[in-house]
Amino acid sequence: MKAENEGHQKIDESLYSRQLYVLGHEAMRRMANSNVLVVGMKGLGVEIAKNIALAGVKAMAIYDPAPVELSDLSAQFFLRKEDVGKPRAEASQPRLAELNTYVPVTVHTESPTENPQSLSKYQVVVLTETSLDDQLKINEFCRQNKIYFISADIRGLFGSIFCDFGEEFSVIDATGENPVSGIISDINEEGLVTALDETRHGLEDGDHVVFSEVEGMEKINDGTPRKVEVKGPYTFSIGSVEGLGKYVRGGLFQQVKMPKIINFKSLADQLAKPEFLMSDFAKWDRPSQLHVGFQALSKFASAHAGKLPRPMNDQDAKEVIALAGEIAKTVEEGAPEEIDAKLLSELSYQAQGYLAPMAAFFGGLTAQEVLKALSGKFHPLVQFMYFDSLESLPTSTARSEESCAPIGSRYDAQIAVFGRDFQDKISNTKEFLVGAGAIGCEMLKNWAMMGLATGPKGSIHVTDMDSIERSNLNRQFLFRAPDVGKLKSERAAVAVAVMNPELDGKITALRDRVGEDTEDIFNEDFWEVLDGITNALDNVEARVYVDRRCVFFRKPLLESGTLGTKGNTQVVLPNLSESYSSSQDPPEKSFPMCTVKSFPNRIEHTIAWGREVFDASFVNPAQSVNLYLSQPSFIESTLKQSGNQKEILETIRDYLANDKPLTFEQCIEWGRLKFEKLFNNDIQQLLHVFPKDSVTSSGTPFWSGPKRAPDPLVFDLDNQEHQDFIVAAANLHASNYGLNGSSDLNLYRKVLDSMMIPDFKPQSGVKIQANDNDPDPNASSGFADQDELKNIAESLPAPATLAGYRLTPADFEKDDDSNFHIAFITAASNLRALNYGIQVADRHKTKLIAGKIIPAIATTTALVTGLVTLELYKLIDGKDKLDDYRNGFINLALPFFGFSEPIASPKGKYNDTEVDKLWDRFDFEHNLTLKELLAAFEEKQLDITMLSYGNALLYASFFPPAKLKDRYPMKMTELIEHVSKKPVPAGRRNMIFEICADDRDGEDVEVPFVCVKTRDA
Repeated sequence: MKAENEGHQKIDESLYSRQLYVLGHEAMRRMANSNVLVVGMKGLGVEIAKNIALAGVKAMAIYDPAPVELSDLSAQFFLRKEDVGKPRAEASQPRLAELNTYVPVTVHTESPTENPQSLSKYQVVVLTETSLDDQLKINEFCRQNKIYFISADIRGLFGSIFCDFGEEFSVIDATGENPVSGIISDINEEGLVTALDETRHGLEDGDHVVFSEVEGMEKINDGTPRKVEVKGPYTFSIGSVEGLGKYVRGGLFQQVKMPKIINFKSLADQLAKPEFLMSDFAKWDRPSQLHVGFQALSKFASAHAGKLPRPMNDQDAKEVIALAGEIAKTVEEGAPEEIDAKLLSELSYQAQGYLAPMAAFFGGLTAQEVLKALSGKFHPLVQFMYFDSLESLPTSTARSEESCAPIGSRYDAQIAVFGRDFQDKISNTKEFLVGAGAIGCEMLKNWAMMGLATGPKGSIHVTDMDSIERSNLNRQFLFRAPDVGKLKSERAAVAVAVMNPELDGKITALRDRVGEDTEDIFNEDFWEVLDGITNALDNVEARVYVDRRCVFFRKPLLESGTLGTKGNTQVVLPNLSESYSSSQDPPEKSFPMCTVKSFPNRIEHTIAWGREVFDASFVNPAQSVNLYLSQPSFIESTLKQSGNQKEILETIRDYLANDKPLTFEQCIEWGRLKFEKLFNNDIQQLLHVFPKDSVTSSGTPFWSGPKRAPDPLVFDLDNQEHQDFIVAAANLHASNYGLNGSSDLNLYRKVLDSMMIPDFKPQSGVKIQANDNDPDPNASSGFADQDELKNIAESLPAPATLAGYRLTPADFEKDDDSNFHIAFITAASNLRALNYGIQVADRHKTKLIAGKIIPAIATTTALVTGLVTLELYKLIDGKDKLDDYRNGFINLALPFFGFSEPIASPKGKYNDTEVDKLWDRFDFEHNLTLKELLAAFEEKQLDITMLSYGNALLYASFFPPAKLKDRYPMKMTELIEHVSKKPVPAGRRNMIFEICADDRDGEDVEVPFVCVKTRDA
């Protein structure tokens, strides 16, 4: 047990890596010292417990002595039919314990209400399926004993959560956003700070900043946080600067997170004077109505031996409404003006209902609040939140007391909300899931619980080309340690078939990427039979491709994504909404090359530089050498290209001859020379070109503003950063050549003590790009001297003399801590940072930036997939109005929830015909000739001016008559093959053409694309 606790303190970064980028090490350490109790093990309770276990608390206990019922299987994914009759907690515990070997899961055996002292060992108590009277008792005990308290419930399509973290709860980081920083150009006498070169500072009123390197106002550099009042996007005020001196130049500001204190009220106080977090700004009146409605349900159950209102029973609904009216009189603030009988009737109708997506939504939300309580990271929910998705109720099937009554099925809790007829629709759906990672696992779990595709006509296809890695286990909860290395789609399919055996034989697991190169697998027959597609992807390129397929085949698409505590959902509706590709994410942030090469001022710049040095040292040279050795025409093609031919040839020469190591000791020497060049010689050369006292043509110091004057480094093997670089560089160089590496410092010391490092003398005449807008003086303007290139090429050893010889490129892999990839980039970046006086970054931060890692946490994933599945109900129902659907954006850190109806697809018009620019197209059912196609559009009073297929221009009105004469009689397939010189794939039945056309008035108009059937139709 001692080793396990030590592991907690050290934090297993290989397991928690993606979550660490969301929470940070300090928050994780706090969580790793905390015990949590979850009361209630139905669908919501197990979702909460699952997410807490994955997050990595010290220990978790669960309490629920009630026997498992068959209807629990509508949402409780860790229960099986054979568990019916067993205590829920005992049946759930073994499967929860498998989720994370660092988190022991035990069964709490004492009643929290009968023996509240048993709660004293926990830092957080979470209640589900608990009566209001018991909630009040337990909340009072928790407040007295400084135990964080959360209560959550779901009733059909309704849900609620309440948080009480006691008085003076300290939030150490309310948003989780990275602190902003910037360079200063001025601080005036009134304390107005101006950012350099009109760079947006990114601060908000009430933020705090500290200053450094400010000249003339040295006292301001004392590290005192100063409160900000924003005056504009480029300016902010820090108040009086009297006595701090007069600003001369320079300076940096850095935002610092200040603690926020929140005073929570008890549950009893909040029932009378509730504070609501809005979950949907289009439903302003819902919180007050549901506040009394949920209390009324609890009172109803107390009066009926714990039984909730019967599904669709009007008599029970009237009683609930009457109770709500009485309760409303006791609410001092925030009471509803009048009871919404229709809304509360629906709450009563669904009270016995239990839906997997609602459990996922509130399970993710509640678990995140647990983590906030334990860590102080992110702003907690204050203090009630109610949510509903009444839009998900079906309109295509009728509901009645009879149709919603239990039938002895595992889906009875879902039938209680939707009725049997809609359950049949769910079971006969054909769905395609693209991706089986974090979102894919949660999606499949939701589908298994709701019985998707379990009917005779139903099917699920899931594809994912990736294999399971250890870092996946922290949030892709269908996988366990023995699954590492196996295919995600296959293991996920097996796991959910265990959760719901009715899925056995209904899921087809594929390992293929969905793209143009796999259209023989995902062909027209495949797409046409689907009812819908759900994306669970992590890259834009694949999302765009799937989106375009959905548009072509007019299939609905459910799109979602997460980034740390943020998540979004989008519904793409044929003939109604815009598609995923209709809008684009902002381009990935990049840094100017000049800044990265010579004038870094932020650690992000040096990390980008370190990654480039990694590729230039251990990837590109090895690839060039292998191409030279394997392709006889490589030299000839290199000589013909423009740009860096000389660099390529010199690299091959050096790596095959001059720099080719025979022993690991020579790799150590190579690494030492690399250090000298990068961190000493190159810096000396830069300072020779631009001395520290240089001034610009306008007389201002050259090294000012964003430019930080560097200093060369003097190598010292006892310096950890220097040591890390040499060890990583030597081992990577050895790996290129297939030599065995070593980290034995005695060996390094022995080699380096005997090395002679030549003195460096800066060269005159060397030019360095001084500003990003200036041309690079060293950029190649075209072809190098051919005679010089041929001389280098002739000096290379003939490939025949090196038969079978190959180098091994260091294919970048961020998650393997033993391969020295991140180690090298971290060391190189930090040494570069030390050159320029920039604060260094640890391996963890370097890995995030260099590896372009997407931070992820299980709580957000669970919540987002819950929202997506609520939209799936609507698609299965066949709802055909935009306002029936919701796109969502959430940020659990704040917390914030925003919903809106999907944006309508763009409309257009040609002549007198209105068209949908996205979904409409001109369909032709046979493989007609070019002349027939043009004539068909003439009948529509459209004159085609250009016709293209992909990159092939098939027709243009400006083509000479002789060319057109040959093309007019060609069938469209023949024309494509004639122009593109490629055959139309044999299995393709549809050809997509883009056209430019003029209307009858000769005006250019935007018209839909053209679809023509091939000869294989």
